[in-house]
Amino acid sequence: MKRIWAPWRIQYIRAPEQKGCIFCDKPQVDKDEENLILHRGKHNFVIMNVYPYNPGHLMVVPYRHLGKLEDMKTEERNEHYAMVSQAVGILRESTRTENFNIGMNLGRVAGAGIADHIHTHIVPRWNGDTNFMPVIGETRVMSESLTDIYQRLKVKF
Repeated sequence: MKRIWAPWRIQYIRAPEQKGCIFCDKPQVDKDEENLILHRGKHNFVIMNVYPYNPGHLMVVPYRHLGKLEDMKTEERNEHYAMVSQAVGILRESTRTENFNIGMNLGRVAGAGIADHIHTHIVPRWNGDTNFMPVIGETRVMSESLTDIYQRLKVKF
C-alpha cells in the first residue's frame, strides 16, 4: 500500500471541538485572515471552507443565524446571491476554471455539516478532479495551501 503524507492536516484533527456556531462567531472578531474571511457585506460574508472539496472552495454565509432559506429577508437574499456571483467571477479569473458546483445542503440529512446556519457552497471544478485518488484511494489531494489561496483571492475582493 502506498501512503500520501499530509502532516499539515493534523492541525484540523487536533483542533478543539468548536462550541457555538462558527458562522456566528468568526465574523464577530477582527481576525479575517486567521478565520479565512475574504469579504464582508452588510448582510453576508464570504469565507473559505477549512475542509475544501477542491482548492478555492468558498462559502457565502448570512451574518444572521438562520436555519431555513425561506427565513432570509429580501435584502439578505439579494446580497447573498450577488456575493455568490461575485465569488464565481473571482474564482473564474483566479483559478482558471469555467466549471463550478454551487449549492446549499439544507439540514443534517441533506448533508449540512452546520445544519442550523444556512450557507452556499461554491466549489471550482476541473476536468479530472475526481480521478482515481478520491475514488479508489479515498484521498483528496490539495495542490495549494489554504493560506496561499486566501492571499491570492483576498486582493480580488
